[in-house]
Amino acid sequence: MSNESQVVSEATTSAVNPLLNQVDQTGDALKQSYELVTGPILQWAPNVIAMLVVLVVGYLVARLAGRAITAVCEKLGLQIAAERGGWIDSMKQVGIERTVPQIIGLIVFWLLMCVFLMAGCEILGLEAVSDTMQSLVAYIPKLFVAAVIVVVGLLLATFLRGVIATSTDRLGISYAQQLAAACYYILGLMVFIAAFEQLEIKFELLSYAILIGFAAVALGFGLAFGLGGRDVMSGILAGYYVRQRMHAGDRVNIAGFEGTIRDVGPVATIIETDEEGLLNRHSVPNIRMLNEAVR
Repeated sequence: MSNESQVVSEATTSAVNPLLNQVDQTGDALKQSYELVTGPILQWAPNVIAMLVVLVVGYLVARLAGRAITAVCEKLGLQIAAERGGWIDSMKQVGIERTVPQIIGLIVFWLLMCVFLMAGCEILGLEAVSDTMQSLVAYIPKLFVAAVIVVVGLLLATFLRGVIATSTDRLGISYAQQLAAACYYILGLMVFIAAFEQLEIKFELLSYAILIGFAAVALGFGLAFGLGGRDVMSGILAGYYVRQRMHAGDRVNIAGFEGTIRDVGPVATIIETDEEGLLNRHSVPNIRMLNEAVR
């Protein structure tokens, strides 16, 4: 009987042992899989949490800085300067609805976010991404200088446009506003070229074209002045002084006839005379009006 029990026990053991070994192997495999999955997570978890904290803090700082810069730019009147310069209409035409201070504040926001993103990448050990963003951050001073060039340049161009418009209007030049606007846009284009060159974006061909254009205009003025433009300039200057002394509606006597001033143009004055009931208009050079007219 005991022999039979021993045989049964040995048979049971021989049948159960493979099952136990299989269970042990399965457990070891599950343990290894768990360690493979959770090991990196537990290893990276502190870094990920630290990166998230840096990004949250960076977002708050960048948000506050962007709003502060926007408020400062509004106080400086950059939006008003842009409206006077006609840049707001151009921005709306290309679909930009934000104000200039808001755009500058948004730029500051993303620049600061780049700084904090770079810090987060360094925490995670993403050196390639960190190096790329570090290059972008190193570009910030150039962006700042370019922005200063644009702002100061546009303010100066706006001021010069007003000076040119006022001066040429006093000289009686009918196209004073067009001339002032042309000078403004040329100066504005030069300002943007200077800003892009600060960003190491070259527009050599366009720069040469502008220089050639200026040279051609200067040469044209020189030739015009040398080939007869002196008389025109004399007439324009004489017209300026005539307008100081005489106005539309004044009665004058010049060259043997008497009439009424209707308009003092850039180089000549229009005088209306009544000759035997007929109204005639005469164009008298401003230089003669200045030297011969008697009120």
